[in-house]
Amino acid sequence: MNCLLILKSDMSGSLSRREMLARLSATAVLAAGGCGRRSGSPNMVHIATAAGGLNMTMSELLRQQKFLESFDLNADVVAMADGSKILGGIYSGSIDVSPMSGFGQVFPAVEHGADLKIINASTLVPALALFSGKPHVQSLKDFEGKVVGVGAIGSLVHQLTVTLLRKYSVDAAAVRFVNIGSNTDIFKGVMAGTVDAGVGPASFIDDAESYKVHAIPNGNMSVELKEFTYQAGWTSSRVIESRRDVLVRVLAAYAKLFRFVQQPSARDAFLGARKSVFPNAPEREHVAEWNYLQTFKPFASDLMLSPERVRYMQQINLDFHIQNEMLPFDRVVDMSLAQEAQKLLT
Repeated sequence: MNCLLILKSDMSGSLSRREMLARLSATAVLAAGGCGRRSGSPNMVHIATAAGGLNMTMSELLRQQKFLESFDLNADVVAMADGSKILGGIYSGSIDVSPMSGFGQVFPAVEHGADLKIINASTLVPALALFSGKPHVQSLKDFEGKVVGVGAIGSLVHQLTVTLLRKYSVDAAAVRFVNIGSNTDIFKGVMAGTVDAGVGPASFIDDAESYKVHAIPNGNMSVELKEFTYQAGWTSSRVIESRRDVLVRVLAAYAKLFRFVQQPSARDAFLGARKSVFPNAPEREHVAEWNYLQTFKPFASDLMLSPERVRYMQQINLDFHIQNEMLPFDRVVDMSLAQEAQKLLT
């Protein structure tokens, strides 16, 4: 039986992502050979994903459809609201693999000596868009001089927002970015007017008025930042060496999930899973998320991550001074497990 658990960060918001990564990367060198919790069952696997509405729904769908069990896996699936917790768990060995989470932190960790590998692509585009509840904020250019909600400076949401602003020649230095928490917290801040703008689910664009906000033109990151790979899968080389068969079966289960949910026939199953996770959400919200998936089909059904996408993500890190050099593809990526997983589905 697999279970879904959500862990929230207890880290202080005063640490920037760059500072956090520096600390964790140094820890990685010491922890790389450590061992974490292990079950006596060879089919037991500890999985962590990023938290967030869509990820939580996907994990529930994974559970309800028994995709992990279909590959003889006994898994616990943990949703973590703090990517540093996933990083620390993989370092320590308490987590075997994270098949669906942000992965920008992997590159500087490897640069500092961590023996990590990216092993699959999961969400190929950011499922986010920019919104505002202020009538005087109608364009990206209007962000100059305004307060925009993000996570920590250097976080994934901050990187996405700045990258989109730069694409449209907006002076990001003229924007006041403030850390108000998770994506959900940011959108709540936009609705409440405590920030002038910020991200929310891209699925809310067509019904933005229901939330008393408006979508910003050119603010749909699924359209504007197609090269920005939102989530991937990663683990340690130690786990690859010792539990390769288990990892391949995990990836096969996620590929099965990605293929399933992007087919029209999965509608009722997806809506049922989302209602289980968000029982108080209005019907329009469930349907909007489903329509988003069918329109953009964001998941990597073949699990493959290209060198071009890896290069793009590293360039983002270099632009933000989060890593110092472009790392060779083979140093940070191993797609052989994804290729083996595909064979299990044929």
